[in-house]
Amino acid sequence: MEIAITGIGAISAIGNSVDENLRSLLAKKTGIGKAKLLSSKHTETHLFGEVKLSDDEMKSGLGWKSDAVSRTTLLSAWAMKEAIEQSGITVDTNVGLVSSTSVGGMDRSEGFFEPYYTEQDFTNVFVLGTHDCGTCTKQVAEHFGITAYTATISTACSSAANAIAMGARLLRQGKLKRVVVGGTDGLCRFTTNGFNSLMILDTEWCKPFSANRAGLNLGEAAAYLVLESREDAEARGAEIHGLVTGWANTNDAFHQTASSPDGNGAFMAMTQALEKAGLQSSDISYINAHGTGTQNNDQSESIAIHRVFGAEKPPISSTKAFTGHTLAAAGAIEAVYSVLALKENKLFPNLNYQDPIEGNDWRPQLEVENAEINHVLSNSFGFGGNNSTVIFSKA
Repeated sequence: MEIAITGIGAISAIGNSVDENLRSLLAKKTGIGKAKLLSSKHTETHLFGEVKLSDDEMKSGLGWKSDAVSRTTLLSAWAMKEAIEQSGITVDTNVGLVSSTSVGGMDRSEGFFEPYYTEQDFTNVFVLGTHDCGTCTKQVAEHFGITAYTATISTACSSAANAIAMGARLLRQGKLKRVVVGGTDGLCRFTTNGFNSLMILDTEWCKPFSANRAGLNLGEAAAYLVLESREDAEARGAEIHGLVTGWANTNDAFHQTASSPDGNGAFMAMTQALEKAGLQSSDISYINAHGTGTQNNDQSESIAIHRVFGAEKPPISSTKAFTGHTLAAAGAIEAVYSVLALKENKLFPNLNYQDPIEGNDWRPQLEVENAEINHVLSNSFGFGGNNSTVIFSKA
C-alpha cells in the first residue's frame, strides 16, 4: 500500500497557514524575535519563535467555546482544521487521529503552580486535568468529531515524526481508512525555564550547523497531515501532495538529554528508514535536518549524516532558524516543509550559518534554490535517546 498525503495544515512563527509558511520560507523571513504573548522574564533576554495569534483570536477563528483549553490545544485545532478542509474528507467512523505533544498543557498547569508557590493556595487543582498529554488529543478529536480511534505520542522532540509513522502503520494494517497525524506544542514558562536551566538557549538567532552556534531558540507550532491509501485518494479524486514511503524510530539510550557523540541513534534511524522506503542514500534529493543549533545535536547529526551519505551528500538544511525549535511539533512542521519542497521543487535555506563545524566536509543549503526533488529525508531527535526519520516522496 502506498501512503498518500491528501491534506496539510500548519501554524508557526512564520505563518498561520501552509501558504503563509511557504511564502516566508521562500522570502528567507524568520519568525524568531521578541515574544509578545509569552509571560516570562526570559522574554527580555531571549528570542522566541512565537505564533502571532493570541488564544482569543484562535478561539474566535475556530468557534471554540470552552475556556478550559491550553494554547497547545488551540494551535493543534487551528492546523488540523486546515489539513482536514484541504483534504476534502468527511470525518466518519473510518477516520482516526494520532497527535503528539511533549509538554501536554503545561501552560494550563501554570494556573495551579503559580498560586501554589506564591500564596500557598492549592485549591485550583482542577486545572491539572488539562495538563496530561492526552487531553489535547481528546479535545481536538471531540471538536472535529473524530471517534474511531485516537492516540497520543510523547517522545520529546521526535513525537510528531513517530505520530506520522504510527498513522502509516495503522493504514497498512487496515485499522483505519484515513488518519490525521501530526503534533503541537505551545510556548510556556515551564519549557522556557527548563531549557534555560540546561543552558542550551541562544540569546541571539540560532545558527544551526555553524561552528559558532550557541544553542536553540524555542518556538511553538502545530502541523498535521491527512493520510490515506493512494488507491482511496485517487478513487475520490483527491489531490495527492506526496507520499510517506519510509520511517524508522530508534533509541540509542546514551543520555537523558544528549545525543550520542558517534551519532549512532540517528544513523540507525536514517538507514532503517531508507530500507523501509526501498531507497539508496543516493536517491535522497534533500535532507531536512533536525539541526537545533546546540553544540551536541548538530555535531552528532553531522557525523550520522556523513556515516549514511559519505562524500555524496544531498543538499541539507535545518529550518529551525525560521520557526525556532517547536519540540513535539518539529517533526510535523518539518514534514509539511518536506512536502512543500517536493511540490514546489525548492530547496529551503539554513539561515544564520557562518562557518563550518570543525571536521565537517559539507556546508548546508544557504539559499532558496530550484531543484528536482523526488525524495526528502526528515530527521527528528529527542531527549531520552529518541531518534526518528521519515522519508517523503513525490507522488
